[in-house]
Amino acid sequence: MTDAPQKFFADCQARVAADLISGTWSAVVLYALADGPVRPGVLRAQIGGISQKVLTETLRRLEQHGLVQRDRYAEAPPRVEYSLTVPGRDLLIPIRALGDWADKHAESLMDAADTA
Repeated sequence: MTDAPQKFFADCQARVAADLISGTWSAVVLYALADGPVRPGVLRAQIGGISQKVLTETLRRLEQHGLVQRDRYAEAPPRVEYSLTVPGRDLLIPIRALGDWADKHAESLMDAADTA
């Protein structure tokens, strides 16, 4: 008799992807960048409720994983903009699908949580 195969290894690619967007702000930041390059101050205002520190940490993490690109412009004063890379834009597909699912089921999920 053989052991059942593991279906969700610690280094599974799907798990790595889920970890990338499982934080409170990652999916929100990616979604906020959907319409093109945005300066950090504008991005923070669009999102609302996120501290500058957390936004910076989130952007750096997404940049390190190749989902966001940071462009610096040699101007006075210096200007920085963030935009999505191709993998970042592709990740909007499941993020939007999750948003659609949440919109469809939010009320029943909240009702279930209230009765638990």
